[in-house]
Amino acid sequence: MTAEAIDKRFARLTELGTATVYEAQGQRGAVHSAIKPLDPGFRLVGRALTVDCQPADNLALHLALLQAKPGDVVVVDAKGFTEAGPWGDIMTLAAQTAGVKGLIIDGSVRDADTIVSMGFPAFSRGVCIRGTGKASKGKINVPIMCGGVQVNPGDIVLGDRDGVVVIPAAELDESIRLSELREAKEADQRIAIRSGKTTAQLLGLV
Repeated sequence: MTAEAIDKRFARLTELGTATVYEAQGQRGAVHSAIKPLDPGFRLVGRALTVDCQPADNLALHLALLQAKPGDVVVVDAKGFTEAGPWGDIMTLAAQTAGVKGLIIDGSVRDADTIVSMGFPAFSRGVCIRGTGKASKGKINVPIMCGGVQVNPGDIVLGDRDGVVVIPAAELDESIRLSELREAKEADQRIAIRSGKTTAQLLGLV
């Protein structure tokens, strides 16, 4: 698949949105709802560069950026620990310089206002000013759990104000196809509601 074709698919996913994609792929892939964008306007889609790191330790994140490729999204299993911020504005600048598109971390970040002002889509479980150590190399580009969902290297991650959904890499085209079918069905439902139908009727509840 060419880079242009991938970009078109990613753009379409962004248009469809996380809720539609999640429902269309059989209600699979929704990351825990506590993981939200620092700015509600952030939208993010890309291939996962996965990082397994220890709580309150960010050495693995620094090492991951050495492997990052343009278009990657850094997806981090920080064990849900929110009382330290392993990612801040300096790492954001380094990520942007490497062409990284954004961050999804099951943990906290800090320097939140600066990250937002830099226009870097960051999704996190929390925000914390406490710093971290650099003792554990962790693991990079291995299957991880992030917000209760398995993420494999190269999987597609989609984020917006509603949350984050993971799309297995091999299912990208099928996920888009099913999402477009769902979008078309909802468009028909809107027409029916404006014509006098109730949601209970449309859903066969009465």
